[in-house]
Amino acid sequence: MDLRQPVDIRHIATLVDQSDKALMFHNVIGYDMPVVSGIIRSQKRAIMSMECETYPEIEAKLKRGIDNPIPPVMVATSPTRDIVIEGDDVDLYKLPIPMSSIYDGGPMITAGVVLSRDPEYGLNSGIYRFIVKEKNLTGIDIVTPNNMRLFAQRAYEAGRPCPISISIGTHPYEIMGSGFRAPLGVDEMAIAGGIRGKAVELAPCKTIDVPYIADAEIVIEAEILPTGWVYPEGRFGEFTRLMGGLHWNPIVRIKAVCMRKDAMYYALHMPWENTWLAAPTRYTQIRQALKTAGVAVKDINVTLGGCAFWHAVISIKKQAGEGKNALLAALSVLDLKHVVVVDDDIDVFNPTDIEWAIATRVQADRDLVVISGARGKPLDPSLPVMPPGVVPTTAKLGIDATISEGIPKERFERIAYAYAETARLEDYVDGKADTVGTTAADADIATVAEEILKMIRVEPRYYTDIAEAFSHYNFETVARALGQLHVSEMLWQDARGRMCERHSKFAVKPPGSAAN
Repeated sequence: MDLRQPVDIRHIATLVDQSDKALMFHNVIGYDMPVVSGIIRSQKRAIMSMECETYPEIEAKLKRGIDNPIPPVMVATSPTRDIVIEGDDVDLYKLPIPMSSIYDGGPMITAGVVLSRDPEYGLNSGIYRFIVKEKNLTGIDIVTPNNMRLFAQRAYEAGRPCPISISIGTHPYEIMGSGFRAPLGVDEMAIAGGIRGKAVELAPCKTIDVPYIADAEIVIEAEILPTGWVYPEGRFGEFTRLMGGLHWNPIVRIKAVCMRKDAMYYALHMPWENTWLAAPTRYTQIRQALKTAGVAVKDINVTLGGCAFWHAVISIKKQAGEGKNALLAALSVLDLKHVVVVDDDIDVFNPTDIEWAIATRVQADRDLVVISGARGKPLDPSLPVMPPGVVPTTAKLGIDATISEGIPKERFERIAYAYAETARLEDYVDGKADTVGTTAADADIATVAEEILKMIRVEPRYYTDIAEAFSHYNFETVARALGQLHVSEMLWQDARGRMCERHSKFAVKPPGSAAN
C-alpha cells in the first residue's frame, strides 16, 4: 500500500503493525528517502517474496540452496555507488531509520545483511541489528554465540577492528541465506545463490576489505571496534514478542555510506518479519539432524508460540526407542529449547491434537528428557542476568508423546462414528428416509442368534459390523439375538473388544487365569 501524504517517522512502526499489507511511505517528514516496511510480515507475503506457492516450498528452496550452493561472483561496481559519503561527512541521522517499540534505546537498523571476513575462516553473512548512537557510531547486537561473534572476538583478541559491510534493501533470498546458521567456513551467500538458482553478485567496498551485495539499496561500510563487550546496547522489541533488556556489546564505527540515487530504506518490522523466513531455516536443520539419527519424519512444526526459534513439534513414523532418539537429535539443533515428539497420527499443526497426545501418551517419569548446561540464547528472558560478554547456558526439555512400547495400540484407536460414510445429515435434511428392517418374532430370535454365532465363530466381529451384516432386521432384533447369546453364555469378546464365541481360540482370558 502506498502512503503519499507526509508521515512522521515516529509513526511508521505502529502503522505497519496495523496494516494487512506492506507499506510504502513516500513522504517521510524531514527525509529525502522513502521507507518500505512489512514486506515479509505475513506467511502469504513470505511465500510470495520467495516466489513459491506454499509455505513448505520455502523450506524446499532453502534445502536446494544448501545442497547446491552457487558461489557469489565479484563485479567491479554497482548502482549502490551512485552516491558515496565518506569520513566526516557520514551522517546516519540523514537516513530515515525509524523508531520501533516503545522502550527502544534509539533508531535501529534491522534489515542489514552483514558480510564479514576472517583471515582463517573466510566470508560470513548474517543479519544483526545496529542501534544508532552518534552520526557515525552504532552498537551491534552480537551477544548470541554465532560466527559473527566469533569473528569479532578473534579480531578483539588480536587488537584489530573487524571490518563489516551492511547491505540494506536486498532480496529476501539474501535475507534467508544470511539467516541460515551455516557451519564455519561455509559461505551463506553461496547458499543464497543456490536458493536463487543464480550467483549473488558482490562488489568491493571502498574503505574496507569486505564486499557488499551489489543490488542493495544502501550499503554501510564499517568496523566493529576492538572494545570488547562493554557498551550498553538496546533495549529493542525482539523476535520474542517482548521488550528485550540491555545487552553488553561492542560498538561500530561507520566509515562510509553508499546508496542508489533513488534509494529507498527498508525497515524490517519486528517480530513477524523476522519470523516467517526464520522458521524454514529451523525446519531444514531439524530435518537434517533427524535424518542423521535415522529417524523417519512425517512432519515438523516450528511453532509461532515458540517464536519460531525455541519450540518444535515433530511427528515420526516410529520404531522402538525412536521417540527418545528423535528428541536427542532435535534438541541438538541451534537454539531449540523445547521439543515434543508425537506419532504420525497426530497433526503437529493442531494444538489440541498435540496436547491430547501429551495427555494420553506421556508418563512424566518415563517420557521427559531434560538436558542441563546447553548453549543458551541470551534473548531468552527466563535466563539469569550474566556479566558482560558471558553467554548463559540453558536447560532443554524433550517430551516423548509417542505411544510407548508394550502398550496395546487399540487403546489409541480414535472415536469413529458408525455409518459416518453413508448416513449424511444433509441427506436427511433434504428428506431422506431409511427403510424399516424386518422385525423377528420371539420364536425367530434364536434363529438370528444362531446365524450370528456362525459368523463370529469364523472371525470375531465388532457389534457394529454385526448390526450392519444383519441390517435386513431392525436393530432391536439384532440386539435381542446378541443378548440371547449372552444369556446362554455363548457370547464373549476378543482382546480388541470384538464379539466372538466364548470358548473359541479368539476369546480373551480373565486376568490372572491359568490360561493367560
